[in-house]
Amino acid sequence: MNFSNLLTTWYLQNKRDLPWRKTTNPYHIWLSEIMLQQTRVAQGLPYYLSFTKAFPTVFDLANAHEEEVLKLWQGLGYYSRARNLHNTAKYVASELNGIFPDNYKSLLSLKGVGEYTAAAIASFSYNEIAPVVDGNVYRVLSRYFGIETDISSPKAKKEFTALASELIDKQQPAAFNQAIMEFGALQCVPKNPNCDICPLNTSCWALANKKVALLPVKEKKTKVTHRYFNYLLVIDPQQKTIVHKRTQKGIWHNLYEFPVIETEKLESTKTISELIQVQFPETDKMIQLDSETVLHKLSHQHLHIHFWKIHTKINHKNGLSYNELVNLPVPIVIHNFIERNSF
Repeated sequence: MNFSNLLTTWYLQNKRDLPWRKTTNPYHIWLSEIMLQQTRVAQGLPYYLSFTKAFPTVFDLANAHEEEVLKLWQGLGYYSRARNLHNTAKYVASELNGIFPDNYKSLLSLKGVGEYTAAAIASFSYNEIAPVVDGNVYRVLSRYFGIETDISSPKAKKEFTALASELIDKQQPAAFNQAIMEFGALQCVPKNPNCDICPLNTSCWALANKKVALLPVKEKKTKVTHRYFNYLLVIDPQQKTIVHKRTQKGIWHNLYEFPVIETEKLESTKTISELIQVQFPETDKMIQLDSETVLHKLSHQHLHIHFWKIHTKINHKNGLSYNELVNLPVPIVIHNFIERNSF
């Protein structure tokens, strides 16, 4: 039995019961694939169910307010995905009459849809012979065939896609794509895979050469920058606070946050207090709410966060009550803070 047949047989016996596998509706397939970019299935599944309930069709999503979309997305991270999702929904609804493109090449024209996502939608919805190549696929192919190409190098995508194109089952492209991704997610996992029960263990190059832990090769290291945020929960005599929308490009675009003082390094309480006094001279009293730094890790940034509660003598213009605040889309680190600190 060849590689493709072994994978598909394994998949049919071991696949997870996931709602997007029970449909060929391109809207639902598209939603699931966008949500699962950089996201584990266990984390993405509740969001998928929430979105399909709130927005049963692409028209419903297109007609939603961006803040409603961002609020539902809250906690899933990589918020540009949500903004692209919303913009693409509006485009499909208004320009394509709600009908998604039915082939790989046309799907690539949609905002937020790259080669992997286009291949997934094309194969799962339309059974097009379009191989998917993601992290799971890199891992399975590099180990089984002994490919030591650095997967972060420019030539890797072309090399692995060419191999996947040769291997894909031309009669069942959707099943093959699902199988190889599921195999990487459940069996050929990044660390300590159980090779004893692997159906490919008699012909796996990495296992035979004791290189399972060394493949795939990825030499490029992600450079992480450190940023230091001091968020200010400023409470006025009416028990209202203020937030602003992050309109600048970068992290958390179009989400709301408290006034923030960003410093180049971790500063002393005295220094932060002085900076707060400059920004809010009418401060009545000030409390540092977290003695320990809240470390929030993003893919390329580590945010070192402190929260400060400030009471001011002057009422805020356009101040928000706690109940109004909790309805806004905010970064998950601020959401968690709000959950812990009502006012």
